[in-house]
Amino acid sequence: MFKASLVRLAALAALSSISVAALACEQLRMEPGGMVTSVTDGDTVILDDGRVVRMIGTQAPKLPLDRPDFDPWPLAPEAKAALEALALNKPVRLGFGGESVDRYGRVLAHVFIDGPDGQIWAQQAMIGLGLARVYSFPDNRACLDLLFAAEGRARLGRLGIWADPYYSIRAADQPGDLLARAGQYELVEGRVLLAEKTGGRVYLNFGRFWKEDFTAVIEAPALRIFAEAGLDPLVLENALVRIRGWVDDRDGPRIEVTHPEQIEVLATR
Repeated sequence: MFKASLVRLAALAALSSISVAALACEQLRMEPGGMVTSVTDGDTVILDDGRVVRMIGTQAPKLPLDRPDFDPWPLAPEAKAALEALALNKPVRLGFGGESVDRYGRVLAHVFIDGPDGQIWAQQAMIGLGLARVYSFPDNRACLDLLFAAEGRARLGRLGIWADPYYSIRAADQPGDLLARAGQYELVEGRVLLAEKTGGRVYLNFGRFWKEDFTAVIEAPALRIFAEAGLDPLVLENALVRIRGWVDDRDGPRIEVTHPEQIEVLATR
């Protein structure tokens, strides 16, 4: 019953925008994928030819998967069950918009599930259910606009992970709370107090004490991607932004920004 309801919910979330998704993702190189024979977690499936497909553009709650001393993230079993309900024993097509294989040998692809009512874009469906969030890479940035839109709707509706404090959006002006989340992937909101370029990198400072307050750092390789996109991160001074990425602790909590899609501008003043 649980899986059946997830299928219906996922279909409703995805089918309403199938034509839009197809239009927005025209740049993808499409290939037959075969049949999904198993689901590892909420963002990874295995095909009948043995290929492991990491659903690029999303991050679902993580399961231990034989990692010692790894606590499952909240709603990780539910995310796996939802993807099983959507994709298990179904034929799929794969869409490629960047690097196609990662260092672990997994296929990096958008997954489109063939069903009686048309194709369901697995990434969009999982994000729309609130059982995954947008997670992008500098070498794989296709189709993110629709995924961000789906995430926004799920967050406003407090669906899935967005009703759990573990996944709350963090405040940039609470560096102590962010330090406690070091090593975690977080969404952080705040106003950029100062944007400055020093030594070939850009710092977005969210407080006056740069050795203690939250900072977003954009290194030289990422700055080249910003320039290619016609974007200047220095104009973000005084802007209200949401930054997503892995929190580390180097002179206070910080996130390294490797590509523009990690920054959402909420207000310019």
